Amino acid sequence: MGDKLLLIYEALLARYGQLHWWPAKTPYEVIVGAVLTQNTAWSNVEKAIANFGDTLTPEAVMDADLSELTKLIRPAGFFNQKAVYLKAVTAWFARYDFDVPAVQRESLSKVRAELLSVKGVGCETADSILLYAFGFPTFVVDAYTIRLCERYPIEAGKNYAAVKDFFERNFPRSVEGYNTFHALIVINAKEHCRKKPVCCECPLNEPCRKYGL
Repeated sequence: MGDKLLLIYEALLARYGQLHWWPAKTPYEVIVGAVLTQNTAWSNVEKAIANFGDTLTPEAVMDADLSELTKLIRPAGFFNQKAVYLKAVTAWFARYDFDVPAVQRESLSKVRAELLSVKGVGCETADSILLYAFGFPTFVVDAYTIRLCERYPIEAGKNYAAVKDFFERNFPRSVEGYNTFHALIVINAKEHCRKKPVCCECPLNEPCRKYGL
């Protein structure tokens, strides 16, 4: 199975190259984006982040009242819930004095458990923050990853934990590798592996059991 993952990775990399995901100016912007992208398109997240201008800092979010915060993040949808979530995850970051190296000195398992205890932070959000904001080697699973596994097919399991474990056991462990592979899966899903697949010129078309459907 490890060989199959490497073949997928190499095919996607040959097509799309290095994508340098996640698009953010600071680790805290990654944290905000990981919360705001829940149940919405990334284009909406970009609009919400743009509303902050140069004030997207943990201190500013901590000091903002909820009504002000909901106005800023309105483009991302579910803004009342997400404002509460942003406050909660920022309060978690405050425990480390908003210091990225202080978080990085802790173990992956400890920080992941802390994040999963924060209101509004599930597995995908936590792993996105860990990988992209703090550089921990943890694989991010999303709907696109599960769709790839079902269609290729890869017998990785049916839930988040199983698929994450499969990729981490069968693909070389590194921050750069996990970052790039996840980004490649996302871009290919948007280009080809959509809900209604666009198989023509997909770099994974021949082995895929959805090919031509």
